[in-house]
Amino acid sequence: MFHTIKRITKWAQEYKKRLYLGYICSFLSAWFVAAPVMLAAWFLEKMTEDYNGTSPLSRAYIWYSAAGMILAIVLRFFFTYWKNRLQESIGYEVAAKQRIEMGDVLKRVSLGFFEEKKTGDILTAVTTELSILELHGMKVIDSVVNGYLQVAAMICFVAFVSPAAAAVCLAGVLLSALALHGINRQSAYTAPISHKAKEELSAASLEYIRGLAIVKSFGRAGASFEAFQKAAKDNKDICIRNEYGFVPLNCLHLFFLKGASVALVAVAAFELMAGVLEFPMFLMFCFFSFSIFGGVEDINDAAHILSVIDKVLDKLEAMKKAPFIDESGKNLELQNSEISMEHVSFGYQNREILHDITFRIPEKTTTAIVGPSGSGKSTICSLIARFYDVKSGQIFVGGHDVREFTCDSLLSHISMVFQNVYLFHDTIANNIKFGKEAAEREEIIKAAKKAGCHDFIQLLPQGYDTVLGEGGASLSGGEKQRISIARAILKDAPIIILDEATASVDPENEALIQGAISELTKDKTIIIIAHRLATIEQVDQILVLDNGKLVQKGRHEELIRQEGVYRRFVSVREEAEGWKLV
Repeated sequence: MFHTIKRITKWAQEYKKRLYLGYICSFLSAWFVAAPVMLAAWFLEKMTEDYNGTSPLSRAYIWYSAAGMILAIVLRFFFTYWKNRLQESIGYEVAAKQRIEMGDVLKRVSLGFFEEKKTGDILTAVTTELSILELHGMKVIDSVVNGYLQVAAMICFVAFVSPAAAAVCLAGVLLSALALHGINRQSAYTAPISHKAKEELSAASLEYIRGLAIVKSFGRAGASFEAFQKAAKDNKDICIRNEYGFVPLNCLHLFFLKGASVALVAVAAFELMAGVLEFPMFLMFCFFSFSIFGGVEDINDAAHILSVIDKVLDKLEAMKKAPFIDESGKNLELQNSEISMEHVSFGYQNREILHDITFRIPEKTTTAIVGPSGSGKSTICSLIARFYDVKSGQIFVGGHDVREFTCDSLLSHISMVFQNVYLFHDTIANNIKFGKEAAEREEIIKAAKKAGCHDFIQLLPQGYDTVLGEGGASLSGGEKQRISIARAILKDAPIIILDEATASVDPENEALIQGAISELTKDKTIIIIAHRLATIEQVDQILVLDNGKLVQKGRHEELIRQEGVYRRFVSVREEAEGWKLV
């Protein structure tokens, strides 16, 4: 149990000073919880002496005891306030920084990390599981550490009057600690099962929501809902079974504490009858018996969650230790924008995609990459942008091996326009501005005009301040594509990668997008992945891939005269597009 407390303290180490000051405030608060009871016992003793005629009751005693109680209550709330002020917000502050740190980690790992980890698992770690730490981390520390500090303060008061009664209290706390240890062990056993059930529920929910449109279109809502329903039921059953497993140990924990409370009164009664204890002190122990263990009674709730927190910390630490793809990279500036690959081979997991690829793309030229689906076209672009690292060979950008760059410095020289455009749930202006954070409104509008999207933006309710739905759901595919091109134009990077940017748009939008691309690609080094002949006819160089191998390269006029993949590709495209080359 205390091992996990130590880990939570380490997790919040930036705020250790506040944490320890909170402990001190909690300890002092407990003293001032006990002080009114002590003053009441003292005043009762004075009243008893007055009643028995032993010593007259001075009016000053009344004012002293009243003032002392008021002061104790004020100081109790003063220290409780500062304990909460110092400790309560730490979880939220640390979690906010951790989320930003996780975002930076996810940005700097290889995309292979996302193939090894399920999206639902990553989402759960950054949201739900970090929220467990955020919400319960400081509460657990408050329950366990401050709970034991409070009972220690109370036992010190009891020991001052009756060592035997203090020993009984201490025995009750130690026996309850054994039960809490059992709860912690039970939680360690159930936490991974519960954690897995929650991950599966998160993954099932995500898959169900993502595939809802397909599910509806095929009329298979029942079949799709079944997996989600099963995950929800399994999660419920596991949580209930886990709770039942805790019941005996919870009861044992409370039994020892309540038993110690009764034993405290019994010891005080024996000492009263033996003449060792005065009647007012006996009453004080009776009062104490109701509240002395209040701080540790609720620790069982904390013990339930400690192992869950332990697993969360394990997962977060594992994510933070994920190797950065650019760990040894530097912020480098390009002297030119030439790109080359030398004997590059690469594969995903156990399947090799590219085999010994070598080519050179001179600065400010346009290169098209063509080939059958699955031949490795998009993989080449991903390797140039260093979304992955090669298994063997080297990739050079501007004369530097891409492994010399940090991801940010490399990608600052590259703009990418994808077939599937993702726009953020934000204003259109901010989506375009994503290409250049410091851009002024005039620059944004200028880029939009070049990309051919200014006119339709002006027709929207709030123009450039119109907030888009998630993924840009309120726009057509062509409109989203032109906004993504505006974003790339604003970035003004020397290298442009177009990954089938016009593959899924209608002819009208294609003409507009081609115009936007022309504005984007002026005086740049261009790589185009394309299937349409009109896109690749005039390029400076065509790279032809087949089964992960570079089988041909040259200009259109050269390749069309050669037997091979390119000529077959052109024939198929001519037939598909309904025209022929003369």
